[in-house]
Amino acid sequence: MITMYELIEKKKHGAELTEEEINWFVAGYVSGSIPDYQASAWLMAVCFSSLSDRETADLTMAMARSGEMQTPNIDGFCADKHSTGGVGDKTTLIAAPIAAACGIYVPKMSGRGLGHTGGTIDKLESIPGFNTALPYEKFISIVKKAGFAVAGQTGSLVPADKKLYALRNATATVDSIPLICSSIMSKKLATGAKGIVLDVKTGDGAFMKTLADSERLANAMVRVGQLAGKKCTAVITDMNKPLGRTVGNSLEVIEAIEALKGNAPADLAEVSLTLAAQMLSLAEKGSDEECMAMAEDAVFSGKALERLREMIALQGGNPNVIDDYSLFGSAERSKEIFAPSDGVISEISCERVGIVSLKLGAGRTTKDAEIDPSAGIVFDKTVGDKVKKGERIAVLYTSSRSNLEELAEEFASVVKIESGISEKRNFSGKNVIKIIKGY
Repeated sequence: MITMYELIEKKKHGAELTEEEINWFVAGYVSGSIPDYQASAWLMAVCFSSLSDRETADLTMAMARSGEMQTPNIDGFCADKHSTGGVGDKTTLIAAPIAAACGIYVPKMSGRGLGHTGGTIDKLESIPGFNTALPYEKFISIVKKAGFAVAGQTGSLVPADKKLYALRNATATVDSIPLICSSIMSKKLATGAKGIVLDVKTGDGAFMKTLADSERLANAMVRVGQLAGKKCTAVITDMNKPLGRTVGNSLEVIEAIEALKGNAPADLAEVSLTLAAQMLSLAEKGSDEECMAMAEDAVFSGKALERLREMIALQGGNPNVIDDYSLFGSAERSKEIFAPSDGVISEISCERVGIVSLKLGAGRTTKDAEIDPSAGIVFDKTVGDKVKKGERIAVLYTSSRSNLEELAEEFASVVKIESGISEKRNFSGKNVIKIIKGY
């Protein structure tokens, strides 16, 4: 007979748990037969003793099977994409239509954001009429027509993760790589995609602050994908400055549309095209170079933009937003930020940009909080750019009661300007740091 006391004791001393024991724990916690205090003790033991690759894979699969296991009825290769989160990260809105335009299917189940800015769902809901609460059959029918769709996660998907994540958040057991890996990968495996591309952020604005930790997480998720019989690739990308030139919800959707028109900033283009190319690579569309060329052609031919237009219409949104950005509405108030001195922007604190955007109303501090879709930040200048005193470097937008004068003062400390250095010097590094393939 398995007991929770025994599992806590074994893990406390670093012993490996069997698949049967892990399945028993997950089933018992979801059913309520295992109380929070015992589950908390086990999670803390995992934080100190970790889990082996095999244990992590077993935990991930047990969590995935705790609810509905979706099997998309689609005659073609289905790929999924996940980001570990960042500031200004709108890559799903770019990479998914690119991949769809190149002949693969991307059924994307996303969540809402809790923190700096909204999640992909919140961003899309800034489009007038856009519906993310889709029955599964409707969701798949849209994927078949447009090549991709984005919908909210159903309540029956991975209930074990919902319960365990809430408990981890309340007991300081979030920062365990095996537990993070199981949380992410259980949701990816439950959606039934044949291939998974993971965008693992690293740096100031990422959950994983160091490259070493980001690599450990990326490798752990790729190994779990392999053990689950999935093709899996992790792309480690830089998050030491905001991605692109916008942070917010409607602002980021507009930037994504511009990217699909061929007007993306270099960093956003690089990351989005790489993620799309890696999805194509999973589908065996060619070498990395050939897949990148296909992704670029999908943008410059206009095919990817048309996929986005079609998806918006099928999900009830107004597709005219692609041609008329005024349909998003505009923020009631704005505040321009000017350079205090001559020099070169050497740093933009990604994490603090996120905090300012949250205070503007672009994010939520509780799961039920309302988001201001028009709120956010648009950057005129970025890291490596030369600026003159009095030149505009950014604009803050909000329709909330935020104190713009105070936020402007707070934002002033976010951007570091140095004199006596050359424009672009030491700031030309690529945003894609490493690609880890698991197939």
